[in-house]
Amino acid sequence: MRAAADVDAEIYLGDEEGDNEDEESESNGGQPWKGRLETVVEEEEEEDIISTQSDTRPLLNERDPRQINECLKVSFEDVIAEPTAVRSGDRVWLWSHALFEVSRVWSYRIITALLAAPVSILAGILFAVLSFLHIWLLSPCIKAILVNTGWLETLWHSILDIFILPFFYSAAKCYGGVGVRLTQE
Repeated sequence: MRAAADVDAEIYLGDEEGDNEDEESESNGGQPWKGRLETVVEEEEEEDIISTQSDTRPLLNERDPRQINECLKVSFEDVIAEPTAVRSGDRVWLWSHALFEVSRVWSYRIITALLAAPVSILAGILFAVLSFLHIWLLSPCIKAILVNTGWLETLWHSILDIFILPFFYSAAKCYGGVGVRLTQE
């Protein structure tokens, strides 16, 4: 094995401004590409921060962050399993496993390519309609009922305080003195 000699190499990134390159190489310790690389990395980090804060840009790495679809994590062994007493050939088992995985993945991809956009539109419309109904109809109706039936709440509290509460207080005092003692014979 040969020992590798340390060689300083300058990387030209196609910047046509010669003066700017000399200033950057002096400020970055003789590495003209380092300053530009750091700004690109900082811009990418800012975009990552923005993408995690945005509701409209989907996160490509974490598509189920709240573990809503835990039940759909299905593998071949979860669906098809041969006991030790009854077994098919090894080649049949390997091919069936491969065909299961390929058909599952590609069928899902084809179905989502065809139906994901229309179903997303329908789901968006459905949630918009439900939000509208909740905000403009259901909440005002409930509030109107609560405002107009405030006297029923007062009446109910009075009935509880006059009739039911004293009964339970007296029952609690009667049964409060009861004690259970377990003895072993």
